[in-house]
Amino acid sequence: MTFPAAGRLARVSGDVGGFEAVADFDEPFDAATLPLLRERVTACAVDAGMPEDRAMYVMLAVHELAANAVRHAAGSGRLLMRAAGGALRCQVSDAGPGTGPWPLRQGHGLWIVQAVAGQVTVSSGPHGSQVTAVFGWQPGLATR
Repeated sequence: MTFPAAGRLARVSGDVGGFEAVADFDEPFDAATLPLLRERVTACAVDAGMPEDRAMYVMLAVHELAANAVRHAAGSGRLLMRAAGGALRCQVSDAGPGTGPWPLRQGHGLWIVQAVAGQVTVSSGPHGSQVTAVFGWQPGLATR
């Protein structure tokens, strides 16, 4: 997996957060870099072995999370992706002040993420927010 310019990509082995990591992608983003982030998310998912049609759903979900960080938080954020064993773990975080529980309404970003991810966790507080979504594409792994 290689991507041009910004971000960091490293291949690692061992146990990372309950996943045996084989790829680690760390990318800061802001409003200007959202289009590039979408391309990189799709490429990373496909390179990890995810079918392209499933990778498009992952890209949409991660874009929604990143756009929320840009619009409702500090104007920027960070994406950390780890792929291993047929699952892709995507963590979007920002340093903006949390505004309490995120609304879960049909058609909103978080609703879309929960509709396509197998697992979603959300935390928000005065020092920022973090959403982790796990997407799988093999039987028995975080799939919908």
